Order: sequence, then C-alpha cells, then structure tokens
Amino acid sequence: MVDDTDTGPHDSEVLAHISAADRGGLGERMGMEWLETTPERVVARIPVAGNTQPFGLLHGGASAVLAESVGSVLANLNAGSGRYAVGIELSCSHHRSARDGWVTAVATPLAVGRTLITSHIVVSDDDGRPVCTARLTCFLRDSPTEAAPPAGRAAT
Repeated sequence: MVDDTDTGPHDSEVLAHISAADRGGLGERMGMEWLETTPERVVARIPVAGNTQPFGLLHGGASAVLAESVGSVLANLNAGSGRYAVGIELSCSHHRSARDGWVTAVATPLAVGRTLITSHIVVSDDDGRPVCTARLTCFLRDSPTEAAPPAGRAAT
C-alpha cells in the first residue's frame, strides 16, 4: 500500500512498480506503506496490529520482512541500469518490543560496490526508539536480455 498523503520524496515509477508488484503479496497483507524511495534513503512502515506474535508483541519476523523490503528497494535503486539486486544475507538484532502504533524502517546504503550492496536499516517505534537494527547484503545481477536465447537452447 502506498500512503498518498505523505509529502516525502518519491520516484513515482518506483512507487507504481512496488504497488503493482506487491498487490496480493506479503507487504500488502502486512499493511506496509511506502513513505520515501530514493537511492539515498528508503522508508516504509507497518502497523503493529495484525503483525504480532501470540503474546501481543510485534513479531520479530515482521520487523525482518519490513527491513528486507526497504533494503531490497534501496539496493535495486542503486543497482544501476540493466542490473537488479537479490538478497543474500539479512541480519537482525531486536532491541525492544512494540505493542501498538506503527514501526517505521529507514534503509540507507552502508556500502555500494560493483557486485554487492549492503544496507543499514533501523526499525523504530512511534516515539523514535529503535525496535530492531538490520543489515541486508544484496548481490547485483545483470538483467536478462530479451534477445538472449533461453539457457541450453540455440538461437533460431
């Protein structure tokens, strides 16, 4: 879900792609709202309600999904023309619980290289307190070209 009321920086093509790609997906089921999408910073949030474990606390997996989502978008925004990013490692440390409100993830580039991009992600509660910090490393791949024949087949 895209929050149309926010005034943060957006790349309308990126937001349209995220909305279309996530229709019916995990982010939509979690109530994810995209607030900012730039190569320098990606921000999204989810409600705590509906994303809790059986004891009423924000599920650690929900924080991980949110962190990986913003980190993946950040990596793809920095991948370069004709390339895309795929996650290869996610590390999360959980610092405190959240019982209500929203948690917001902010991803910033930690290292942008030729083949790897690592993002630093902070998930915070409504009071700005860190709930989780994460690091996502993505591998950069070349996009397949339409002209290339499928693997194992000769061009005709």
